[in-house]
Amino acid sequence: MQQEIAFIQRDVLKEKPDTVSLGFGKYYSDYMFVMDYHVENGWYDPRIIPYAPLTLDPAAMVFHYGQAIFEGLKAYKAADGTIQLFRPEKNMKRLNDSCDRLCIPQIDESFLLRAIKQLIFTEKDWIPEGEGTSLYIRPFIFSTEPYLGVRPANQYKLLVILSPSGAYYGDQLSPVKIYVEEQYVRAVIGGVGHVKTSGNYAASMKAQEKAEANGFAQILWLDAKENKYVEEVGSMNIFFKINGEVVTPKLNGSILPGVTRDSVIELLKYWNIPVHEAKISIEEIIAAHERGELEEVFGAGTAAVISPVGELNWNERSITINDNKIGQLSQRIYEEMTGIQLGKKADPFNWTVKVAPVEV
Repeated sequence: MQQEIAFIQRDVLKEKPDTVSLGFGKYYSDYMFVMDYHVENGWYDPRIIPYAPLTLDPAAMVFHYGQAIFEGLKAYKAADGTIQLFRPEKNMKRLNDSCDRLCIPQIDESFLLRAIKQLIFTEKDWIPEGEGTSLYIRPFIFSTEPYLGVRPANQYKLLVILSPSGAYYGDQLSPVKIYVEEQYVRAVIGGVGHVKTSGNYAASMKAQEKAEANGFAQILWLDAKENKYVEEVGSMNIFFKINGEVVTPKLNGSILPGVTRDSVIELLKYWNIPVHEAKISIEEIIAAHERGELEEVFGAGTAAVISPVGELNWNERSITINDNKIGQLSQRIYEEMTGIQLGKKADPFNWTVKVAPVEV
């Protein structure tokens, strides 16, 4: 039998931000979901409580050994007024994959999804309705046990917080300038690049800082072993349209299996557009451009959905893609994906999940 989720009422509700000033990840709703773990009790005490700071012991193991993972998904106000999620079961599974890699106890995926639905329904007035807006959902787990020995912790905390958000980038579909990073690497095969652990993102910031200082929006990461094969762009998966066909780096243990990535691949197959998952080098990308065959480049991820690339800079050389304009395919994918998410287009894949009052 599933545990009952307790609810603690907030005394005063927050004032909601203006939709036009949302940005990404700046505001947080009134409530959050919390659940604790102890090795002797398992996961226990699920509750929805007022959003508030946490108190942790200075020796909490997360501060010292980095056992921390997270997920990211969105809730949308559909065209018919209902609330829906986009493929949330994929995020629940990936959260458990991250748990497994970092020796964190597994969660009950169906129970957590139920809790997320209940939290969203409680906070339904926080879902913005403007163009490009959504309610961003951030589940995360971290170790709380106070102990300085190096081993998996015996205590953890799971939280879900909500953030009403606008477009990830200011002008969502304006092509961005990308710097191909050759000094730093994002992840290695056998490491943790295929899961969403906090350390992955901390390690990426030095290269991102360098890129931004030189006028670039994001980093194109190459593989850690040979420093030549394309992996990801920033925190997104990457796609290239070359001579009418689409190619994306094959999952290899260091590339995150993105939910949006998988959705783009399914969508292209549904449209009978050739799409391949393959090992592809930066030299092959440059050669395709020189032949006039590199037609489009775009990133794909939960936060931005689709982010077109207008310029690549590699080895002190810049190439421009599609006259620095969004490509027809990138635009089509974005419109189809967001149309399904918002209930404006048919969903032949059964990707969307309605949020209703909590199921008993």
